[in-house]
Amino acid sequence: MRSSPDSPPRKRQTLTELRELQRRTASVIFRPLTPEFQTQRKWTDGRDSADVIAEFIKPNDRLTSFERLEIYNRQYWYRLIDNVYEDFPGLLAILGQKKFSPLTRAYLAKYPSRSYTLRNLGRNMPKFIEDEPKWTHPYETMALDMARFEWAQVVAFDGPAETPINIDDLLGKNPDHLRLGLQPYITVLEMAYPLDTFSLAIKKAGFRTEASNAMDERGHEHRVRKIRRPRRKRTFVAVHRHNYDLYYYRLEPAAYRLLCALRDGKTLTQACQHAGAEATPRLLKKWFANWAGLGWFCKPG
Repeated sequence: MRSSPDSPPRKRQTLTELRELQRRTASVIFRPLTPEFQTQRKWTDGRDSADVIAEFIKPNDRLTSFERLEIYNRQYWYRLIDNVYEDFPGLLAILGQKKFSPLTRAYLAKYPSRSYTLRNLGRNMPKFIEDEPKWTHPYETMALDMARFEWAQVVAFDGPAETPINIDDLLGKNPDHLRLGLQPYITVLEMAYPLDTFSLAIKKAGFRTEASNAMDERGHEHRVRKIRRPRRKRTFVAVHRHNYDLYYYRLEPAAYRLLCALRDGKTLTQACQHAGAEATPRLLKKWFANWAGLGWFCKPG
C-alpha cells in the first residue's frame, strides 16, 4: 500500500537502529527481578526505569511503556526459574522453598543464561553451592551432593555417546597397555548421603515442581510440601542411561575406584590395582560383563 501524495514519507528503520532497539529492549528483559518478582524501578544509573523505557518503547491504550516490557521481563525470569525448579527438585526438597528461592535468584544473577538452550542453565550449580555455602546452610554437604547428582542426570539424559566397546573387543588385549574410556554421558559419584533412593522417593511422592507452580501470576510463592531428608550414609553411584531411560547404578567402593581410574586415563592393570583387594577376579569379571553389556566403555578421549 502506497502513501498518498499528501502523506509524509514513512521513515525506514536502519539495521543499526534496529540492533540498538533490540539491545535496549534486551537490557530491560534480562535485568533480574526484585525480591517481589517485579521489574526494577530504578535503572543502573539511578534514573527511573519508566523514563528509560519510555525513550524507546511506546505505550498503548491499556499499558504504559514500563508495563509493556515488565510482562516480558517477568516471563523471561519465570522461565529461567522454572528451568532450575525442573532440574533440581531434590535440592528444593532438601532446602525447602524459603531457602531454595533466594538461592535460585542468586545463582541466576551470578550465572545468567548464556546459551541458546536452557539445557545448560544449571551447569554451574555445584560450583555455586561450593563457592557460596551460605545459601545452603546448614545442609551444605547434602546440597552439594544433590546438585552434582541432579546435574549428572541432565548429562545422562542427553549427553553425547561414543561407539561402545563390548566384552569381546577386550579379548587378547594386554591389560598393562589397555585403556578404556567411559561414555561421556556417565557420571560416577561419591556422596555422603543415599540421594539416589531419596530422589526416587520424592518422585514417587509427586514432589517434582515447576516454577509455574512455585509462584502465582502475581509473583507470590506457593509453599512446597516438606520431605524427610535422608540420614548420612556414604554412597557410590553411577548415573547413566540405557535404551533412552535414565538410571542410577549403585556401586561398591572398589567398583567406584576402578571406574574413576579408568575415567582418569589409567590402564586396565592400574585401574584394577587402584580398586584394591576388594576387587576379586570373580567380581571384576562380573562388573566388566555388566558394564560392557550396558555399553559403558568406549575408546578413551
